[in-house]
Amino acid sequence: MNIKNICVLGGSGFVGSHVVHQLAEKGFNVRVLTRRRERAKHLIVLPTVDVVEANIFDPIELSQYFEGMDAVINLVGILHEETPGRNDKPSARRGSFHETHIELPRKVVHACAEKGVKRMLHMSALGADPVSRSAYQRSKGIGQVIVQESSVVNQENENWYLNGPKFVHGAGLATTIFRPSVIFGRGDSFLNLFAGLVKSFPVLPLANPDAKFQPVFVEDVAQAFVNSLNNSATFGQTYDLCGTKEYTLQQLVEFVAKTLGIQRKIIRLGEQFSYLQAWALELMPGKKLMTRDDYYAMQVENVCKSEALVSLGVKPTALEAVVPGYLADVTPRGRYMAFRNKAGR
Repeated sequence: MNIKNICVLGGSGFVGSHVVHQLAEKGFNVRVLTRRRERAKHLIVLPTVDVVEANIFDPIELSQYFEGMDAVINLVGILHEETPGRNDKPSARRGSFHETHIELPRKVVHACAEKGVKRMLHMSALGADPVSRSAYQRSKGIGQVIVQESSVVNQENENWYLNGPKFVHGAGLATTIFRPSVIFGRGDSFLNLFAGLVKSFPVLPLANPDAKFQPVFVEDVAQAFVNSLNNSATFGQTYDLCGTKEYTLQQLVEFVAKTLGIQRKIIRLGEQFSYLQAWALELMPGKKLMTRDDYYAMQVENVCKSEALVSLGVKPTALEAVVPGYLADVTPRGRYMAFRNKAGR
């Protein structure tokens, strides 16, 4: 499969920005669909990237912008549902889990079928399960099934991709699904969250302290996407993406505190108090630190049993090799050094 033109949904986000940069470095022509073009200033300057403001939840617009594309990459996802404001336009709302993780993949599959797009890469999540108690994991799981069911139906013909897939009820795509554990990197919403909490509170009541994660570096995730594009061995496959080591949530928080050079008392909360903390934080206005849905999600170990990154030609990056370099920026000394570097001193 000779892929040249790629449409990326969610390309201006945390993972998407890294994917788009790597695609541009490889010489691919990339069309990024985004709700607000202003958010993608860092991508507009890339020579082979076209940033388009669009409502990706509109099937007509999806079909319009999939015209002439060889592949589509869907990276769109939300961690928490947000109720849209009374005056929000449909194109500006964040939407629900159902709209974002279920209906959008369904619309993408149909638009690909309509425009003859042969290749689709889809971002799911480790722990995604159609019957999960967590609404996030459940919606991710259903969306994953929708993409899996659209996969190639005539793989017995090794040259099927040269002649074009047979779209049967929206099926026939050469799909690849990625299920990463929590993703770390400069600007992440996971370790940076704990860095803020460690700096702000002398004592940290920690819910689900024994929840297990295997964090994966954002650049490694992006490389996995790019490496799989023209690799026929990845067609119809699902890959769990994890880093080099498992951690409990408490170990991660302790690592963040140590990296920042701050001593903090961590109070381990049992099951009942973990749930109550999640419920209380869910009721607070503003950005959600935690919800009951997060509590349910953390009951499932977020770790991998396979070495998918290695099979995709990616050498996993250790968390300890990267995180200190960007968490240091949140300390006064780190900000001072960043200022000096920017000033060329």
